Amino acid sequence: MRALVTGGAGFIGSNLVDYLYDNGHDVVALDNESAESNEKFYWKKRGVKNQGDDITNLDCMKSLFNRESFDVVFHLAAESRIQPTLENPVKACKTNFLGTCNLLQAAREAGTKRFVYSSTSSAYGLKNEPPLTEDMPNDCLNPYSVTKVAAEDLCKMYHSLFGMETVIFRYFNVYGERQPLRGQYAPVVGIFLRQKGDGEPMTIVGDGLQRRDFTHVKDVVKANILAATSTDKELFGEILNVGTGRNHSVKELADLIGGEQKHIDSRPAEAAVTLADNSKIKRLLGWEPEVVFEDWIANNNV
Repeated sequence: MRALVTGGAGFIGSNLVDYLYDNGHDVVALDNESAESNEKFYWKKRGVKNQGDDITNLDCMKSLFNRESFDVVFHLAAESRIQPTLENPVKACKTNFLGTCNLLQAAREAGTKRFVYSSTSSAYGLKNEPPLTEDMPNDCLNPYSVTKVAAEDLCKMYHSLFGMETVIFRYFNVYGERQPLRGQYAPVVGIFLRQKGDGEPMTIVGDGLQRRDFTHVKDVVKANILAATSTDKELFGEILNVGTGRNHSVKELADLIGGEQKHIDSRPAEAAVTLADNSKIKRLLGWEPEVVFEDWIANNNV
């Protein structure tokens, strides 16, 4: 396939770019390097064409799609951390909603058929009881989840009105190689491993009893590949959870890593528990999580 990966120099995007390239696909990586949690960006493969354009610029997106011919778009670029979007909701709206609309429209006009959208399990909020299923009502608590879920509706509309083959993934807490490490709002697995390596105490938010469905980036990449290659029409316009169906508390994570711990103040607008019901993605894509969280921590601990 010939693929565009937005956010292609970031955590999940770069892992997807490398998988595609290593398996013989033609890839263009698009990333404006705006993610504040990334210590570095991963423009790894010399054979991959790299673009620094901004998805919020419709003319740039149309120009890119006119120059290239894509079979599939993997859309991962986003303002992707909850706390920074509380500080700048307008930027979150512009990037996550308008940026997605620009990509969908540019893809539609260029005749690109398949569009795989990376969304978030934070759509479920507080009022839904885990395990979380895709038919539960949205309960968006912050600008991040509001804007990401609004873009889900765009993807559904582009399928129902224009026939685009859209697939929507709701990722649970993704961890693994190249995870962001910088700042207090980076994902917790990366923060704790960095703090342990630097000889610092692990900073546990609140009581540490909040539970997360930690899902490895390789399993997320596999879900994207399955979505891009599936011929099942039942898949299109649908939301699918990408999570293991198991969860661990933040305190359990810190105990697995081992070392000094320090509790800090709780944060607003964050769910206490995430846990995926992954029966739908198993049924439609035959997807199964392969990486065991405890094993990965043991193999990557300092």
